[in-house]
Amino acid sequence: QLPTGLYKKVLVILHDSVLPYMNEPTLMMDFLTVAYGIGGAISLLALNGLFILIHQHNLEYPDFYKKLYNLLDPSIYHVKYRARFFHLTDLFLSSSHLPAYLVAAFIKRLSRLALTAPPEALLMIIPFICNLLRRHPACKVLLHRPAGPADMSEDPYVMEEEEPSESRALESSLWEIQSLQNHYHPDVAKAAAVLNQSLSEMEDDISGLLELSAYELFDKEIKKKAVDVPLEFEQVRGLFGKKNDIFAEHFSLD
Repeated sequence: QLPTGLYKKVLVILHDSVLPYMNEPTLMMDFLTVAYGIGGAISLLALNGLFILIHQHNLEYPDFYKKLYNLLDPSIYHVKYRARFFHLTDLFLSSSHLPAYLVAAFIKRLSRLALTAPPEALLMIIPFICNLLRRHPACKVLLHRPAGPADMSEDPYVMEEEEPSESRALESSLWEIQSLQNHYHPDVAKAAAVLNQSLSEMEDDISGLLELSAYELFDKEIKKKAVDVPLEFEQVRGLFGKKNDIFAEHFSLD
């Protein structure tokens, strides 16, 4: 049992500074599986080490995807380790052998959480969802349904369900992404509008979007070249713009 701060320090470096130099990395299985079950940031950081053991040392973890699914909560778009988490989640969901109900559950949960996510996270998660739809064509049924329920309570998807297979995600639709087409940030609205057209076969590269911050987004906006927008269709006359105003007789804008 380690203090939370020490857990984080160990897990941050474990995958690249410890496991590669161990004669038997499999000895870390129990430690990493326990850390993965703790929840929060510790579970996110344990993903790196678990990925190495699963990928290179044949670790079998029956409830791995269920726990990964339950790590998705509103804070996931705000945490410090967001880029690391989504990079690994992308790898874990890349296999074409995953069942459609599981991928659909991830797509729906990410879409529902996107309703309250900041713009910098949305510009990453919308292409992420599009990539999942490209890899798993069976999930495109979520796109080919009507706009969505008239009321959220009519959506068959069960957000509170911990088991992905019981979430009824495949019976739902991506009305959440459609609602983001009216987002206040124009780049987000443009990104969400991609789902109105046929998705291209080539996946979007999200590597440059994982680390996107609100500061970078703001900096990009203020560097855009301003376009002069006409605000009046009548030429201004006089101080207050009225033709027959007393001020127009005594004051001039020239």
